Amino acid sequence: MPKKLATYLLVLSTMVVGFSLLAEAQQAIKVGIINSQEILEKSVEGKKAIAQLEEKNRKNQQDLSKLDDQIRQLETRLNTQQLTMTQETILSLSADLDRKRTDRQRLAEDANRDMQELQQRLYIKIQSEVMPVITKLGQEKGLDLILDLRASGVLYFNPVIDLTAELIKRYDAGKAVTPAK
Repeated sequence: MPKKLATYLLVLSTMVVGFSLLAEAQQAIKVGIINSQEILEKSVEGKKAIAQLEEKNRKNQQDLSKLDDQIRQLETRLNTQQLTMTQETILSLSADLDRKRTDRQRLAEDANRDMQELQQRLYIKIQSEVMPVITKLGQEKGLDLILDLRASGVLYFNPVIDLTAELIKRYDAGKAVTPAK
């Protein structure tokens, strides 16, 4: 019996030491949180990127709207004047209508692809500019880990560790000093 008791106490003490070491290790890790979506929405460069994307989207929508109007005009003309048109005119208008619809579809696909490429290019540029600021901020604060709230799946965090506002301030300050490319 004493041998079992000694083994039991040894296992128990090993577990206690292990858990205490684990607790110390967990307490030693310093974590910070940033929100990349907020950086995009509130930083000067992020606002510029969003404005550029919105302008591109507005122009694309105008171009599509012009084609939509042309398509509607052709459809109306074909529907209202079909009885008075020759078969050749009807075929010609139908061919024009098909071409316009195809042009519109291609324009929409091209515009969508261009928007995605522009968005990716702008976001990568901002990300590459923000990363050194994040690294420096983490080093200055003695952090072991900085998580992106948007991409991490974090369900709860203490707002004290949120570095987003300070990061935006530093990023904007760095961009104000650096000449624009």
